[in-house]
Amino acid sequence: MFVTFLKFAENRAAAPEFMAAHNEWIARGFADGVFLCVGSLQQAAGGAILAHQESRAAYDARIAADPFVVQGIVTVETYEIDPDRCCS
Repeated sequence: MFVTFLKFAENRAAAPEFMAAHNEWIARGFADGVFLCVGSLQQAAGGAILAHQESRAAYDARIAADPFVVQGIVTVETYEIDPDRCCS
């Protein structure tokens, strides 16, 4: 399982131009069954993704394909989680 933080970077002003492509990328993550939850970080700092069912290499490649990442609109921090307990 992964949690990824997408924090706005120097090219933040370009976000509106690439928002439609970014939203299509998010939709593909859900359609592929990888994304569990996507949302905004408080204080308009960027976004976060909770994901699963993909190898780290495949997930890193997926994140690298985000138009916001490609355009330098966000920087990425991904942490791998080994869940011990979950609610059902």
